[in-house]
Amino acid sequence: MFSKLLYYLIIYPSSFLPMRVLYLFTDVLYLILRFVFPYRRNVIRGNLERSFPSKTTRELRIIERDYLRHFTDLLAEGVKNLSVSESELNKRFQVINPEIMDDLYKANKSVVLVSGHYNNWEWLITSQQLLFRHKAVGIGTPLSNKFWDKKINARRARFGMDIVNSKNVREYFAKTSCPIATLTLSDQSPGESSKSYWMDFLNQPTAVLFGTEMLANKFDHAVVFFHTKKVKRGHYKMHLQLITKTPRKMAWGEITERHTKLLEEIIQEAPEYWLWSHKRWKREIPKDLAQLRVVQRKKFEEIRRTFS
Repeated sequence: MFSKLLYYLIIYPSSFLPMRVLYLFTDVLYLILRFVFPYRRNVIRGNLERSFPSKTTRELRIIERDYLRHFTDLLAEGVKNLSVSESELNKRFQVINPEIMDDLYKANKSVVLVSGHYNNWEWLITSQQLLFRHKAVGIGTPLSNKFWDKKINARRARFGMDIVNSKNVREYFAKTSCPIATLTLSDQSPGESSKSYWMDFLNQPTAVLFGTEMLANKFDHAVVFFHTKKVKRGHYKMHLQLITKTPRKMAWGEITERHTKLLEEIIQEAPEYWLWSHKRWKREIPKDLAQLRVVQRKKFEEIRRTFS
């Protein structure tokens, strides 16, 4: 009941306010989260210190400050996302080089779009079907709160994206005949260390989700990395980079290494726009990592041969 009251009486009505008004609220929230009730300060500082060991304390504090400013902007933009119109979304979220996706569509090639929680990913989810000719698909795990899961997914899908439960991906793809573009955010902490791809990321051993690479190989989809740049407050431009049209010709781990390194590069260039308050490095390195990699590679090659 509380969730419904919060949504219908406060959050959803607030989404109809102009962005400049919503930013006024989050300007105040920024001050509260920075000076009154510090938001996940230990998590943010720990992540930054490990990721940028050569930076001074002052440099790290500047990134922390700028991150909190950006994070509160995202909260305002997330509220606006619930009711933002198609025309306003098209003005605020644009693609610099859509010809990358246009060429793949003309070739009848489905795509896995991959990046991380960098800049405004919620506006991309909502606008993806408006940006590309491919059928927009998002894969997710249902939220524990059924009310919020239903409402958020309905708002995300209102311009045409299909939200697919991660357990039903194979069935969905099997019945889809048109080219699709599946959005994946690969920087979440994996559920299991032993099923992760381990590599160096931001100066530390990191468990990386292998789903993007497996998805591309299973269904022979092209892989395109995207970089969302913040032009100014509330305005973003997205740059696309083709990783491969032929995933089955790439070695085990190659796709994962490439999209993770590309994400690392944009984080290093402008770190304040990544989700530093997320507990990204909570998985322990497997003691038998070398043997695990041998087993993972063998399983991958066996699976890929069945698809080729």
